Amino acid sequence: MRILHTSDWHVGKVLKGQSRANDHIAALKALVDVAEAEQPDLVIVAGDLYDSASPPADATKIVTRGLSALRKTGADVVVIGGNHDNGQALDALRPWADAAGITIRGALTKPEELLLEGRTRDGEEWRLAALPFVSQRYALRAAEMFDLSAAESAQSYAHHIGGLLATLAKGFGRDTVNLITGHLTVIGATMGGGEREAHTIMGYAVPASVFPSSAHYVALGHLHRAQTVNGPCPIRYCGSPLPIDFGEEENFSAVAVVDVTTSTAARVREVPLPVATPLRTVRGTLAQLATLDTGEAWLRVYVSEQPRAGLREEVQELLPKALEVRIDPKLLPDPKAAERAAARAGRSAGELFADYLGQKGHADDATVKLFHQLHDEVQEARN
Repeated sequence: MRILHTSDWHVGKVLKGQSRANDHIAALKALVDVAEAEQPDLVIVAGDLYDSASPPADATKIVTRGLSALRKTGADVVVIGGNHDNGQALDALRPWADAAGITIRGALTKPEELLLEGRTRDGEEWRLAALPFVSQRYALRAAEMFDLSAAESAQSYAHHIGGLLATLAKGFGRDTVNLITGHLTVIGATMGGGEREAHTIMGYAVPASVFPSSAHYVALGHLHRAQTVNGPCPIRYCGSPLPIDFGEEENFSAVAVVDVTTSTAARVREVPLPVATPLRTVRGTLAQLATLDTGEAWLRVYVSEQPRAGLREEVQELLPKALEVRIDPKLLPDPKAAERAAARAGRSAGELFADYLGQKGHADDATVKLFHQLHDEVQEARN
């Protein structure tokens, strides 16, 4: 069977006051073009369709039209909720989605509803464990839904996720293509640069060992950089179809196309997607910035000029697509320099040395005493 794996659309994103709606429309059109050319049996959207839990109406229009267009290619379409999505709001779309032949699992529910089944055009059967994003505060509730033991319920977030996946994997068949999709941070993977840090720090990170070896392919969302993760089965982040924020301008925008059977390993191809409006970071003086050809890119500008009134306006006059203007950090004063100077003022060399030892964790009276002795000898020799 062939799978098209995408995630992290973040429709509704506003970058420094600038709507990205046209960029998202172009990205999803490119995604549909790939689906039409590749003819996948299954499209997996691994979370974060929206950028916020309360998306504007035009964002919902873009997402529903995009999902409908993917379905019209003949593929089954499965969507899970991510940490930016409102899982319950996504599930409210299920009557529309069911009628359109699209499967949505926005929020955690009973395991029997999260293990999906299907059949390809050629008659190959597949099973998909579709696990939406699970917050830490819902982990205990999830344990109750999945009938985990008291000991299992008391474990860490990673243990909870492992338990949920193990329960779902019990439904995998020997003669089926067994798949998992989730919205997770896996230890060892690289962040893309624009993720929400609160949901990617170590408290939310899980080891690759939570995925069972019986899975033929694990389609992940959450990290915006396309990458493969080492583990007991093929595990992959497909990345975002466009750079979401500054810091992601070097990311490769693509969709993953996966060919897999019950008896052959998953083969993954990255199909690049064009970026309608790139993001770019530039640096320099006003004179240097005036010479740049930045095309249609949205810009983050670091100005190598001393701060002054009107500097931002001067930059934006030179570069109208500058969304963010900052002074080069090298030119900014050290905010702690004055504090350190004031702390040092009027203090003896011995006092400063004692403070230094304390900061390094080596405070020792004998060492300080020896310093005073040597310092006095040096001073006497100079006199």
